[in-house]
Amino acid sequence: MKVLCIGHATYDIVIPVSGYPKENTKNRINEIYYCGGGPASNAAYLLGKWGIDTYFAGLIGDDYPGMVIEKEFEHVNIHTDYLKKSKNYKTTKSYVIVNKENASRTSLACQDSPKYLDNLDISIKPDIILIDGQEYELSLNVIKQNKDCKVIIDAGRCTENVVNLCKFCDYIVCSKNFACEYTKSENLNEMFEILRNDFKGEIIITLEQDGCAYYDDGVKVIKALKLQPIDTTAAGDIFHGAFTYGIACNWDMYKILSFANTTSGLSVTKMTGRKSIFPLTIVESVYDELRRRNFY
Repeated sequence: MKVLCIGHATYDIVIPVSGYPKENTKNRINEIYYCGGGPASNAAYLLGKWGIDTYFAGLIGDDYPGMVIEKEFEHVNIHTDYLKKSKNYKTTKSYVIVNKENASRTSLACQDSPKYLDNLDISIKPDIILIDGQEYELSLNVIKQNKDCKVIIDAGRCTENVVNLCKFCDYIVCSKNFACEYTKSENLNEMFEILRNDFKGEIIITLEQDGCAYYDDGVKVIKALKLQPIDTTAAGDIFHGAFTYGIACNWDMYKILSFANTTSGLSVTKMTGRKSIFPLTIVESVYDELRRRNFY
């Protein structure tokens, strides 16, 4: 089972603070965290860590942050054949301020002039493709070359490119913000009616602390874990990685989504994004206990 993740790779600098900083003040910090980030990138990291044969296609700079991202991928056995370095591109840096009082996060991304891998030749034949909309032309080309492949999109932002890519996907796992902006509605039933009418793929809407929703003879919501959050950075990316893992395992949709909820729910109890991805054995143990207690 080969999974190809296509999208954006970033270098995250996570800064926990006691209360959000006030404007025009000086603040001292005693901890800071560094790791790779990005929607499809974090999902790929989870899949590699959980033993899935995973490839990542994306662009990094020929710089220190790019080197860190590459080493992290190699550490979890992700194939980096299509992770391309450019001397004319600086790896995106995301400065994430985490308020330790309420676990809110504020991200400031420092991104170079956009460059894309439109002409990248991907010779492998994946079974599953996960995209985040960053590499539009590359994603579209790979989807068209692999028509028998299952395609998942992490639709976080409602941009023209992401909407167009949704038309070619089997699973549209979108944020509530995407659904609201696209449908011009905040009613879940209306959102699903419009999204299911406009796209052929199965629709899943993530609801952050409220879990996620899908359609099965009506709109159904699967509740989230109620754990004390420390840092919500990349919880959505981790949800998409676990969702993709469930598709790879050929689970039914309820198990996929409840398992993804468990994985992302656990992640908010640790600092940073990919460092908060729990080992598969621990997630399985927690999930089994939740099922035993009829939480799911």
